[in-house]
Amino acid sequence: MKADTHPDYHMITVQMTDGSKYQTRTTWGKEGDVMTLEIDPLAHPAWTGGRGTMLDTGGQVARFNKRFGGGITLRK
Repeated sequence: MKADTHPDYHMITVQMTDGSKYQTRTTWGKEGDVMTLEIDPLAHPAWTGGRGTMLDTGGQVARFNKRFGGGITLRK
C-alpha cells in the first residue's frame, strides 16, 4: 500500500444557523476550525421537503393544456 495516500482527518466544529454546534471529523480546514453554515439543512426546503410551487411563466401550462388537452392545474 502506498504511503501518504489518505487525507488528513481531524476534528472541527460545525455551527448551524440556529446557533447549535456539533463536532465531526473531516478533511476540511484544519484541526479546531469552525465551519459556519449559511444554509441550514434542518430548515432549508431542499432537505425538509418544503412545498414547491409551479410557476406558469409565459402561459406554458395553458399552452400545454391547449396542445394536449391536459388537466394540469396550478396549486397555490
